[in-house]
Amino acid sequence: MAEGRSRVIGLGSGDDVAATRRCLEALGVRFEGDAVDSPGISGWTPTGTPLEAANSGTTMRLLAGALAGRPFRSTIVGDKSLTARPMERVAEPLRALGGPVETGPAGRPPITVGGQTLHGADLYVPIPSAQVRSAAALAAIQAEGPSTIDSPAGFRDHTERWLVGLGRAGYRSATSVSIDPGPLPAADYPIPGDLSSAAFLLAAAALRPGAEVVVRAVTLNPGRTGFLEILEEMGARVQRRFIGEVHGDPVGDVSVTGAGLRGIEVHGELAVRALDELPLVAVLGAVAQGQTTVREAEELRVKESDRVATSVALIRGLGGDAAEQLGGFVVSGKRSLAGGEVYASGDHRIAMAGAVAALVCEGEVAIRGFAASSVSWPDFATILEAMWSSR
Repeated sequence: MAEGRSRVIGLGSGDDVAATRRCLEALGVRFEGDAVDSPGISGWTPTGTPLEAANSGTTMRLLAGALAGRPFRSTIVGDKSLTARPMERVAEPLRALGGPVETGPAGRPPITVGGQTLHGADLYVPIPSAQVRSAAALAAIQAEGPSTIDSPAGFRDHTERWLVGLGRAGYRSATSVSIDPGPLPAADYPIPGDLSSAAFLLAAAALRPGAEVVVRAVTLNPGRTGFLEILEEMGARVQRRFIGEVHGDPVGDVSVTGAGLRGIEVHGELAVRALDELPLVAVLGAVAQGQTTVREAEELRVKESDRVATSVALIRGLGGDAAEQLGGFVVSGKRSLAGGEVYASGDHRIAMAGAVAALVCEGEVAIRGFAASSVSWPDFATILEAMWSSR
């Protein structure tokens, strides 16, 4: 969105990032190594064909926000999995800013935006969604007049912290941010490590008493650290070392040492802040003493898969004891799992959670559809194998 040359340093190699890059290239942005050369969002040009977000809900929702303020219409499409995910939740705040937005049947993709000048508005997002709030913010900085965005607590506010650091936003309360329209500057943007990806390695350590994993320079954004709190509550030893900030976002090193785990209950704001890691909580609960319950996590149902159903199927497929609940699941712990088959169901986090679960299985584990892991971390299997073989 910034005019000129920026550098994006430490960018992830996953398929979702690649999908975003391809969409931006189609709009006239050029990439070379870590350099991004853009005419600025005012210089983006219509593509004439739909933009392909593939499996990436983040790509679709954030691009919808960025393109909502453009004078031309754009349509964003996705694969079969993405086409089943809800998009009216992002369409509503964009319409409140004055943007004409169309979604497909039942409010699902494709999503078509743009073609009209936006105006400032006071927005309330009823779901604590970082993707929806970020989409609204990227549209609001193009509007005529200021805006505010508010929602329930628990969301991840990376975008808003960066916009505050860049002079385009200001905090009004713990959940409310004001948006000041204007251009974004070309700059160097270092990317902290992704704690949601690191969580798979941290969980691997937590499963084995005495095992230790250290991850360096990962985000410690409060909206991302719920899983660390869950690990501590379950009995693992967790240490954090703050090392600095990137555009107002805290960054640090995290170490986890395995110990005997105990079952816990996860609900409310903690479930929201650990939403992407809840399949891992099911894996931990499968070998923890007692019962682990996750509730008030209805958003799991509308991810890349129905993660309530696929998490329960993962545990059962390996010989564990798990059952679905309306907004979550309950897992009864055993000393170990037997082994068996895991069906990734096109979901990268289920595929990787299955690989972590295999570390505490007595028999072989076959993960059907493991290639889905490339959505966020193509090298995950290599890293996990190397880490575990060196213990």
